[in-house]
Amino acid sequence: MLDRVAKNSDGYPPYNIEQTAENRLRISLAVAGFSMDDLQITQEDNQLVIRGRQRDDSEGRIFLHRGIAARQFQRAFVLAEGIEVEGAWLDNGLLHVDLQRPQPEVRVRSIPINGSQGHHAAPRGAVPSRGMGAKVAAMPIVEGRSNRG
Repeated sequence: MLDRVAKNSDGYPPYNIEQTAENRLRISLAVAGFSMDDLQITQEDNQLVIRGRQRDDSEGRIFLHRGIAARQFQRAFVLAEGIEVEGAWLDNGLLHVDLQRPQPEVRVRSIPINGSQGHHAAPRGAVPSRGMGAKVAAMPIVEGRSNRG
């Protein structure tokens, strides 16, 4: 269902792709420190693009060690034809995006079976029988032309 994942050079943020049902996938990204307002998910044609941008709130703070970077990211996933994004949610620092490939609709159509004359045009000049003494007008054939005998 996912054709290709566009690779970031640094692998940030890390992510998992899991199959949750026969035609369903879940992409989970580790986005600790990001709020819902910091994240954006868009579908651009067949690409699912997830962007994160944190506001710099370090003003007036003194860090002795800063290992949690407030940096932006973009992850792009190329979706196979027909994949639909069902929804997304943020839970305990993980952003989950559910994908589904809808089952094709089973369409049943009854095709009438015609007799041997119903499928083939009558020979030129032939007039179908309609009983004794019935008058018959010229019968139209395919594409609007008429059989004029």
